[in-house]
Amino acid sequence: QVQLVESGGGLVQAGGSLRLSCVASVHNISTYVVGWFRQAAGKEREFAAGMHWRGTSTRYADSVKGRFTISRDTAKNTVYLQMNSLKPEDTAVYYCATDPYRLVLPTNSAEYQYWGQGTQVTVSS
Repeated sequence: QVQLVESGGGLVQAGGSLRLSCVASVHNISTYVVGWFRQAAGKEREFAAGMHWRGTSTRYADSVKGRFTISRDTAKNTVYLQMNSLKPEDTAVYYCATDPYRLVLPTNSAEYQYWGQGTQVTVSS
């Protein structure tokens, strides 16, 4: 049974920061990949950032590169998304997702089996 629970969303002014958390209840999580996706109103879900739970390789969408940082705390089975220099266009529901390990981090939402419930991030101008 895989469960993901996100938290940390909210309302922030442009230029501000938020840190999202995703607590994962996954057996042997070190063998998984984890990703953060986002979905703005009326738009398709898109990849934001991802990493191998085991190791340090990360991957970012061009739209967030240099502003967002994905990280994990293995002791807490938690993955984070630190979001800095937020823009109104970052407004979306943010989802944590995970799937068994593969060498190349997937960026397509269809490649992730397990999803959290999402957390709303709203950036005001």
